[in-house]
Amino acid sequence: MADSTPLLSSKSEAEEAQPGKEDDPSLASTIEICIGEFNWHQFLQSVLVSFAWIFDAQQTFITVFTDAQPPWRCTQQGATPCTADSNICSLPRDSWAWNGPSEASIVSEWALECENSIITGLPASFFFVGCLVGGLLLATLADSSLGRKNMLLYSCLMMSLSSFLVTFSTNVWIYSALKFLIGFSRATIGTSALVLASELVGKRWRGQISAIGFFCFTVGFLSLPAMAYANRNSSWRNLYLWTSISTIFYCILVKLLVSESPRWLLVRGMKEEAVATLKCITSITQSNLNLTINSMSHKEETWNENFFSALKILMEKKWSSRRLLAIMAMGIGIGLVYYGMPLGLEVLSFDLYLSVTFNALSEVPSALITFFLIDKFNRRSALLFFTILSGIFSVMSIMEGKLWTNLQIWFELVSFFSACASFNIYLIYTTELFPTCVRNSALSMARLAVVFGGTFSPLLVGAGRGNKFLCYGVFGLVIGCSGVFGIFLPETKGRALCDTLDEEENKEKTASDILA
Repeated sequence: MADSTPLLSSKSEAEEAQPGKEDDPSLASTIEICIGEFNWHQFLQSVLVSFAWIFDAQQTFITVFTDAQPPWRCTQQGATPCTADSNICSLPRDSWAWNGPSEASIVSEWALECENSIITGLPASFFFVGCLVGGLLLATLADSSLGRKNMLLYSCLMMSLSSFLVTFSTNVWIYSALKFLIGFSRATIGTSALVLASELVGKRWRGQISAIGFFCFTVGFLSLPAMAYANRNSSWRNLYLWTSISTIFYCILVKLLVSESPRWLLVRGMKEEAVATLKCITSITQSNLNLTINSMSHKEETWNENFFSALKILMEKKWSSRRLLAIMAMGIGIGLVYYGMPLGLEVLSFDLYLSVTFNALSEVPSALITFFLIDKFNRRSALLFFTILSGIFSVMSIMEGKLWTNLQIWFELVSFFSACASFNIYLIYTTELFPTCVRNSALSMARLAVVFGGTFSPLLVGAGRGNKFLCYGVFGLVIGCSGVFGIFLPETKGRALCDTLDEEENKEKTASDILA
């Protein structure tokens, strides 16, 4: 039996944790009773699950360093005059040399410095395509056959093995194919981690627990410039090797220590497994737990046995299709800026290590704001505010002039900070909009929209080298408009998570009747 000492609790939660208060409780309220007060076991489980975001972030942004063109210098050995401003593609090969070893980047190792930008950008593009395909094909597995824990475990393991295989790449084509596998594997990691962590606790601490994952993502992002700087005189393959090995150790911890979501187990009709999990994390007594579980009249929902049935049912029902389309429209705008800003730093001509570090650090205040204020503000209002703020400062970052040029990096940081805050709230909001039986599928589609928006960012960054408005100007306009789609969605602040489609539909009808 788990330690029943609450970590953070309130009187209302304690009263809520007593079974028998309602004559005919819904499945959602019954599960809230079973989970009980927030305690150390729930906290530690959720933190361990959230660590997956660290490795997700590393694989998302690792190409910023492994695929970059290294600095070079003139050797003055060739007949053609060489200066720091020269185009190395127009210089004889013996008149210049890389500052570090040729294996420091794929560009220098495979002599891609004069290749078309399509070739040099191929690995990053294949990574995003892999994310899209993986998000589509794997979206429903965590809701149907695999569950949250197994989906997280297998995704991390596949990503780790793919990352390890990258170290054996001999050309850009093999490397790009393996980047596709990495993207395919990591597509559901953040989704599974967020859903599992939020389903291990009650509604009172759901927002704060979800925000822990965003802190972990920041840690993963921040670790990259540190590792890359330490590895600057060695092979780029080391970065993939280090991140691969650490992920394998994490998979072992997940297998041994993490519990499956009790909500998912109960919705799937696995009462015995759910009771075993709840005994490890709940703060209520075993007798009350058994009494509450045995009083449940819920039957397993069998409609989602087919691979795409969760997505099918989401689109068939009017309320769920409206929510899904609106949330995905918001995600495209947020994803364009969230992934595009780090890629577009070269347009602002700042030191790569420092600029990436500053961008990673800007995720810290966004995660702090999410952690402390998620229960203070409405989701829709917060999303609208941060998307508009990001849009305004993104457009301001293209202003020219002596004063404005010096302020560009700060405008970019405020814009990226606001995009990060929008992304954090967006993910939490999505988990609250859909019931347990389709939550992972809906969140996967929402993240798919974010990645889809991100696929356009390399094109805009390339165009921005000649005209900054085509990069940061378009970023600002798109994300500024994306928050408006929130007016088509219901507010979820302080609302208990629903576990079945019928429960969510009844809430939707009740809200419509009240408005009518």
